[in-house]
Amino acid sequence: MRVIPGQPARLNPECIIYYTKFRVRANARPAMTKKEKSMSNDIDELTKLNRDYVASVQNSDVKRFDEILAQDFYCSNPDKSLVDRAGFLKQTAIPVTIRNLVADEVKIRVMGDFAIIHARTSYTTPDGKPASGRYTDCWARQNGRWLAVSAHVSR
Repeated sequence: MRVIPGQPARLNPECIIYYTKFRVRANARPAMTKKEKSMSNDIDELTKLNRDYVASVQNSDVKRFDEILAQDFYCSNPDKSLVDRAGFLKQTAIPVTIRNLVADEVKIRVMGDFAIIHARTSYTTPDGKPASGRYTDCWARQNGRWLAVSAHVSR
């Protein structure tokens, strides 16, 4: 491989080494593009919102849900019922009987101003037995804020 001073020499996709006249500077990764930074910020924000959403289910936090649900939000419940935003807030106000609700295997996909979050849940039932489920939440960026527009829960 021929190295030209001042030009990057690509050794592998994970590492770029820039050769200068007197020193070598190695970067683990090239600088992120503006689009990559934006995507990274979106993932960070959606990760936090997902944590808030799950905690709000466990803690019956209607106030937080009121902040993060879109006005046209709908939820498909495990009993196959479909509730709108008002119905969801009403059912959320009733304290849940499960404990130790945790989301794992979280997969966040961002497509511009729309995102889908898939995850697995585990929790303890009122009689102390371990149980699990899955959910898919859809988020849309509206007026610069990510808001949940749809949820589907299965157990």
